[in-house]
Amino acid sequence: MERPHTLLIHYDKGTPAIAKQIVKDLQGRDGPAKVDAMKKAIMLLLNGETLPQLLNTIVRFVLPSQDPMLQKLLLLYLEIIDIGKVDADADGGTMNEMYICQHLKNNLNNSNIYTRVATLRFICHLNDKHLDIIRELKSSVVGNLQHKHPYVRRNAILAVMTIYKLPQGQLLLVDAPETIQEVLSKEEDPSAKRGAFLMLSTCDQDRAINYLLSHVDSVSGWGELLQMVVLELIRKVLVSRMDKGEKETYINIVKSLLNAPSTATAVAYECAGILVSLSSKPTDIVAAANTYCQLLRSQSDNNVKLIALDRLIELKSSHRDIMVDLTMDLLRALNCRNTDIQKKALQIVLELITERNINGVVLMLKNEAFKTQGHGGEFKNNGKYRQMLIQAIRICALKFPKVASTVDDLLMDFSGDNNVASAIDMLHSVREIIEMNHEVRVSIITRVLDNLYRIRASRVCSCALWTIGEYCRSLDEVENGIATIKHCLGELPFLPVSEEGEDTDSSEKVQQKMNSVTVSSVLADASEPAFSDQGSLTWRNLRSFLLTGDFFLGAVVASTLTKLVLRLEGVQSSKVEVNKASTQAVLIMVSMLQLGQSPVLPHPIDNDSYDRIVVCIRLLCSTGDNVRKIWLQSCRQSFVKMLSEKQLRESEELNAKAQISHAQPDDLIHFDSLKTMKGRSQLELEDMTPDDEKLETGEFIKDGDGVNKLNRRIHQLTGFSDPVYAEAFVTVHRHDIVLDITIINRTKQTLQNFVMELIIKGGLEIVELKPVEDPQNNTLAPESNKEIKVKLMVVSTDTGVICGHVVYGTSNGEKTVVLSEISFDVGDYMSPAVCTDEAFRTLWAELEWKRKVDVDTEIQDEKEFLDHIIKLTNMKCLTAPLDGNCGFLTANLYAKSVFGEDALVNVSIEKKNNGRLGGSIKIKSKSQGIALGLSNKISLKQKGKGGN
Repeated sequence: MERPHTLLIHYDKGTPAIAKQIVKDLQGRDGPAKVDAMKKAIMLLLNGETLPQLLNTIVRFVLPSQDPMLQKLLLLYLEIIDIGKVDADADGGTMNEMYICQHLKNNLNNSNIYTRVATLRFICHLNDKHLDIIRELKSSVVGNLQHKHPYVRRNAILAVMTIYKLPQGQLLLVDAPETIQEVLSKEEDPSAKRGAFLMLSTCDQDRAINYLLSHVDSVSGWGELLQMVVLELIRKVLVSRMDKGEKETYINIVKSLLNAPSTATAVAYECAGILVSLSSKPTDIVAAANTYCQLLRSQSDNNVKLIALDRLIELKSSHRDIMVDLTMDLLRALNCRNTDIQKKALQIVLELITERNINGVVLMLKNEAFKTQGHGGEFKNNGKYRQMLIQAIRICALKFPKVASTVDDLLMDFSGDNNVASAIDMLHSVREIIEMNHEVRVSIITRVLDNLYRIRASRVCSCALWTIGEYCRSLDEVENGIATIKHCLGELPFLPVSEEGEDTDSSEKVQQKMNSVTVSSVLADASEPAFSDQGSLTWRNLRSFLLTGDFFLGAVVASTLTKLVLRLEGVQSSKVEVNKASTQAVLIMVSMLQLGQSPVLPHPIDNDSYDRIVVCIRLLCSTGDNVRKIWLQSCRQSFVKMLSEKQLRESEELNAKAQISHAQPDDLIHFDSLKTMKGRSQLELEDMTPDDEKLETGEFIKDGDGVNKLNRRIHQLTGFSDPVYAEAFVTVHRHDIVLDITIINRTKQTLQNFVMELIIKGGLEIVELKPVEDPQNNTLAPESNKEIKVKLMVVSTDTGVICGHVVYGTSNGEKTVVLSEISFDVGDYMSPAVCTDEAFRTLWAELEWKRKVDVDTEIQDEKEFLDHIIKLTNMKCLTAPLDGNCGFLTANLYAKSVFGEDALVNVSIEKKNNGRLGGSIKIKSKSQGIALGLSNKISLKQKGKGGN
């Protein structure tokens, strides 16, 4: 439809009503049939039908009816038609318009207030095409301003405002502002008073300002609706009139509303926003920030809390010194059990910590962490919240080393957490704290040794053992480390020596041993388990893990014991003690190898773990200086390098965010589509905007995140030898795709009935398809061209395909030219993103759609192949780059779609003996479209040199 309507009703075009039947039903006496006929008439009119003769029937048979439903439908009918035009086409001349005006006037004077209100609302929907009707009804509308019922007065005020805002409305109601001002001064109803003030602020701003300034003292007592209109007026006035004296007056009004005890939440929020935008005084900023913090505490709606946090983030960026004093208030938002709110609150707090408030922040975080232990599984996201708290405590300890000694006890308390991600985060934090602050090394290592038996996850044990082997330096620490590991392993051998024919009994005994290993957090007297008289631990967690076939942990145990024995040689003067410790370590390793080859276990030891344990045995049997240096120094140097690279990446990301330029209010706006090369001077050509050249040549544009986004590209749709040549100029921007299709008639004859049909498949949807010029012309002159614009919307991440054909007629008959396909794969909808390793592992476990692609490529270098996959998938590599060439490589890639969906890729490759690369690429995503799209794209284009 060409003209706008205020009413839209769905109508099935497959069952159109017949105009004659509608007229017949309206002329009858059956009330329900009339109602149904009116509905059908309205639907036909909304779908483009005219029905010019219907107005006479409606005036004769519907207008006099007293049926309320018919009267409502009548108003809807009058609302969607152009009465003057329809009346002129009808047989009744201008009489119908007179009858309608008289009917509406009677309704405005009706004793039924609902009839009056319905008519007043109808008048609010009229436009400048109904000026003749409005001219007849204006006196009745103004008369309703004095009605005794506020419901009528409220709608009468809105009707007066609608009439006054029309192009000729000021001539129709010359004294409308004065009349409304009188109504406002006498009105008591809050809703009607709000409408009157809204009319003044919209149509006569000076009168509204005068009224406001004359009632400054009573503004805080006005209703919420009227206060919201007052704030909107203040915002408009201060934008158009930046007078310093008036500005201070309005700011005082806002502050009085903000400080009033009965101020509504919405009003307080708007007041805070106005204060921040209009004033830079510290007291005003503090008042606004306190208001947002109060919303965090008082509101139960999580959406309101998130909005308040967003406003606080904006305040932090421009008034950080003021926000520092509100850090503890922000931490109260952690009481909300929504992870998004907790995450955003922690993000703000961590950017506001200083020497002055760090102790209070750490104490609050520790208390929250202890609460998560007490709740157990009561809250669904308790584990995620605990993980966020541990990460926050780690950041505090790294920024302010003085608090590291106060948090090591807390961090180690989570070593036995059932949530593996939280426990691993804790140990990663401990490692970084030790490396950054050597003063706390002794206390943390002591706590790690004391809590090793409490760890319930194999991955957590591996991390703890690495920490023990790397940071036990003194004689006591090394000896305690070896003793603790031995006690957690238990007595040797791991399996009893079974006689021939007793495999079944042996298996049962092993199962009984495995079942006898129980885990509990504390003893009956609330104390921790301690060494027994025989020197064994109550828990032998390492032993239980080995008995379940976890030989990767066994290799970690072997490496840790090897490091400890090598360190013992440097700190222990007695060679006898060193040899004794070395012998015991070798015995443990041999026992693990014997266990790995036992048929009792569910699966034998893997080759990698076997080789690693054997290397440790050989090392302890013959130690060289070079090997000692590798084991005792190079490992820690690699860890330090990894930390430095991590800090460098984080600093680069922060610098990149800080350097993002924001447009200033007085910056020029360049409209590239309005520029043409024709008629430009040399100075204008030299003064083009930086991206003009790239835009006009269709090159790639690299944005601030380093993502190559395809802005425009040209697709050839037909061949050069075809009688009709077509090409599409594609513009891709997030959810929107625009095709500018150029069609050229390369023949010497005119093409008649020219039609282009497009077929859309996959995750695309046509929004608009129309010729750029002369849409009614379906002919194409010889050697002329036609421009067609197609607008598409991306509705899903499934691969979208556009295909079709061109049909035209000539003197020889109808002919068809098939168009080439245009494909939009998942890579066009993906953008690189960053997440932590823990978040990546969590998403990998949660996402359900999984695909696997075997590596088949002509590229022979591992790093080159990884770069090829990164460029192909438009994803971010989360794995730090490694130096050297070891023959294998594993990396994690991450990206997000335009719909916010996660896409995860794990690349695992190795170089085979023949020099070719082998391995697999695993893909995980939330939606099937992303997983299939990425796997298909990688399968087709992974070959690189020969297959790209």
